[in-house]
Amino acid sequence: MTTTWVGATAKQIARAVRRGDASATQVVADHLEQIAISDPELGAFRVVRDVEAITEAEKVDDQEDLVNLPLAGVPVAVKENTAVAGLPTWHGSAAARTPEVAEEDHEVVRRLRGAGAVVVGVTRMPEMGLWAATDDDAGVTRNPWDLERTPGGSSGGAAAAVAAGLVPIAQGNDGLGSIRIPAACCGLVGLKPGRGVVPVDFGDKDWFGLVENGMLATTVADAALGFSVLAGLTPQKLVEPSRLRVGVSLRPPIAGVKPDEPNVGAVTTASKLLTQAGHDTIAADPKYPTGVALGVLATWFAGAYRNSEGLPVDRLQARTQRHIKLGKAAMRLNLVRQSHRDAWRERAIRFFADNSLDLLLTPALAGVPPLAVRYSSASWMKNMQDNANYAPYQAPWNYSGLPAIVVPVGSRPDGLPLAVQLVGPPDSEMLLLSVAGQFELQNPWQRQNLV
Repeated sequence: MTTTWVGATAKQIARAVRRGDASATQVVADHLEQIAISDPELGAFRVVRDVEAITEAEKVDDQEDLVNLPLAGVPVAVKENTAVAGLPTWHGSAAARTPEVAEEDHEVVRRLRGAGAVVVGVTRMPEMGLWAATDDDAGVTRNPWDLERTPGGSSGGAAAAVAAGLVPIAQGNDGLGSIRIPAACCGLVGLKPGRGVVPVDFGDKDWFGLVENGMLATTVADAALGFSVLAGLTPQKLVEPSRLRVGVSLRPPIAGVKPDEPNVGAVTTASKLLTQAGHDTIAADPKYPTGVALGVLATWFAGAYRNSEGLPVDRLQARTQRHIKLGKAAMRLNLVRQSHRDAWRERAIRFFADNSLDLLLTPALAGVPPLAVRYSSASWMKNMQDNANYAPYQAPWNYSGLPAIVVPVGSRPDGLPLAVQLVGPPDSEMLLLSVAGQFELQNPWQRQNLV
């Protein structure tokens, strides 16, 4: 008999609540208890909604139409840059937070609640979501697999919470890898949908359209369920794909950066899994023009500048202030151009067509996740170099607006998770999830590491 629901998948919890085998109230209480035990050391949550979450769980239990709730009673976490009614929206630091509380939920939060999920809290991110490690003056967020390492960023708190069993799934968003990098660091499935598939609605804070909302989960089935809810789709079973042609590339988008041996090995493992599943793999390196890198940087800088409007800039971290200054210059020089992004999108789509590819396989990371230290007080250059050296593979696919997923495939010699990235053409989210499901069946991973 189950004594705690901590460690159960979202699908298992929702099924039990719909059947009456568990109450949403008990499920949420179990997870709140685990948060109280683990989060002081982990630092995944900015705010925990103890009383409010129990009240909302009781309302779920009182509903008569539980059969129609795909996430009935499932505890979820929301990234702190996404509006939750009754809370301020933090954006990664006290200086970046909104001065007022949100009057209503962001659309993706509304959809999660509408599916029966209970928001237990909001998770930490680096200031303004700019960095691939999560910390600020209030503390450092840590990786459940090794507390001396970062869980990544910017959805670092979300990934840490899921990997530590504090919630079975969490919402995140991805502007230059902010779902996929933490997923890779923490051994999770992390899906960045393609452009326009899931509501963003961040106004001017979407980095000129680079940002997409998505889901972090410990299983492919949970990732697919969460994605369906966020996208407003009817949840469906994943279908085993027919024979695919998958390109394999180790080429990093940034010159001078090379994947280390464990990450090369992860791609080798994934290639073998694809072959065992009946697919064909070929070497196929995308060409990353210099203009793409420059466009990504300019848009990243300019997003920080535009998002700083109305903030006390002199109170922001020094690294963020420099980013904002560079963004002001990028805007003044008209370096942020939709035409550049459209051209790269067309070229990226043509890469799949010209090589008769269904998907592209790359490393998820180039190196080991950095140490969990106060990057918020380190220099701008230190942040830039360390981010680029360990996580260079994600940004081009935000710039193109194509969907991409990160999937665990094993462990490094030090015990940290290993992962790979799969990228697809437009509207290939379900295909990416299906192939990820084949990986999971052939090579299951340890789902969580309770702290």
